[in-house]
Amino acid sequence: MRDSQRFPPHLIGLLVALTLGWGFNWPVMKIALTEMAPMHFRTWCLAAGAIGLFAIARANGLTMRIPQGQFGRLLAIALVNLTCWNVFAIYGIPLLSSGRAAILGYTMPVWSVPLSVWLLKEPVSGRRVLGMVLGFAGLLALLGGELQAVERSPLGALLLTGAAFSWALGTVMIKRWPVTLPATSFTAWQMALGGIPIFAYAILIEPGSFDLRELSAGPLLATLYNMFVAFIICFWAWMTIARNASVGAASIAVLMTPVVGVFSGMLLLGEQPHWLDYLALTLVVLSIGTV
Repeated sequence: MRDSQRFPPHLIGLLVALTLGWGFNWPVMKIALTEMAPMHFRTWCLAAGAIGLFAIARANGLTMRIPQGQFGRLLAIALVNLTCWNVFAIYGIPLLSSGRAAILGYTMPVWSVPLSVWLLKEPVSGRRVLGMVLGFAGLLALLGGELQAVERSPLGALLLTGAAFSWALGTVMIKRWPVTLPATSFTAWQMALGGIPIFAYAILIEPGSFDLRELSAGPLLATLYNMFVAFIICFWAWMTIARNASVGAASIAVLMTPVVGVFSGMLLLGEQPHWLDYLALTLVVLSIGTV
């Protein structure tokens, strides 16, 4: 396999931070949604992420000016990568009977790998195919007995599959139509532009309040975690990885995130571990080892 198709070693520390930050966020997000309307919640997250990242870019002297002729591709990436993902995921998760079913959102590689082969001409190797097979075997093990929950809520499964596809397409678009901005500014602009339709829907259609003072301690802390960890640190980490690793390598590498999500759900929500959870952990670690 060509070196360009391996996961860059200098990004492994960033991948670990991303895996823990986003993985832990699955049960945290469900806690936040117990008291806050979905699009109001996402508006807070995207606004905090955009403001925080613009501030970091400015403090570090990074350019924030969108290069001439690249606004269109930046807007398209933001709508697919941020708007579509957030809308599909945030409405799909509550429809399924278990948080573990949210792992459907991490079927992203099943879409990103063929899209990268088609649009980016990335090579297909035996190692990458093996990584995909091991990774998806791990995800199926995590779903385990929860497949009945998916059958009971096909709309939830469809929404999460849509989230996975939009994430995959957005990742390929980042590589296919690059925007010459630093990762910090690039991520901030995506959140600002992608958050406009979400904010409009929240303020015009969705019932609910933007007042965080109305939240109890648990949902408030969960919302703050999303704003500052999941949407500033983790999104910046993912954009950095997506722009510097091949689509296939990056996609397979993040498969550890739902495993962390399941085990953190056991810690925060009191779910009991099953032998399938440990089997899934083994399979996904092997999958990541292929890249």
